[in-house]
Amino acid sequence: MEYTIQEQVLPERKAQLAREILEALPEWFGIPESTAAYVEGCKALPFAALYHGEDAVGFCALKQTASQAGELYVLGILPNLHRKGGGRMLMAWAEGYARKAGWKLLQVKTLDALARSAEYDRTREFYHAMGFLDLECFPTLWDEKNPCLVLVKPLLRQSVFIITELRNLLKSS
Repeated sequence: MEYTIQEQVLPERKAQLAREILEALPEWFGIPESTAAYVEGCKALPFAALYHGEDAVGFCALKQTASQAGELYVLGILPNLHRKGGGRMLMAWAEGYARKAGWKLLQVKTLDALARSAEYDRTREFYHAMGFLDLECFPTLWDEKNPCLVLVKPLLRQSVFIITELRNLLKSS
């Protein structure tokens, strides 16, 4: 499947795209207040839309959380296009943006397995396939029915450096 990515700069266009995609994903974004907060938050963040032909079919937004770290704030793809390469393409954009911004770590928050959800099982599988590692579960960050799992991904250049340094330390000991 062929996709293109377009960075968006107009706040209202970001909000429109986010709203359209998130409303098509009620299994993941079914809490209206939370979805509205994501839509509003997207207005001020780095944002990329995924297109199939002329149609927007997905998006992601990033948020800087520290001088060298950021968060995959929200990512969504229309359900009929899941597992067709669009998520990987958006992740490639996100990682490229993060590296250019000087970030060394990318994080994402999602529903922990304690909540038992087939949809979020697939979400965690996707993030693990993209190289994210489970960092910590915060059982009440969102609320007791929605335990929050924080996943992190060291960005490649840093990962290579760390592995190289570890190998050098092991050789010298």
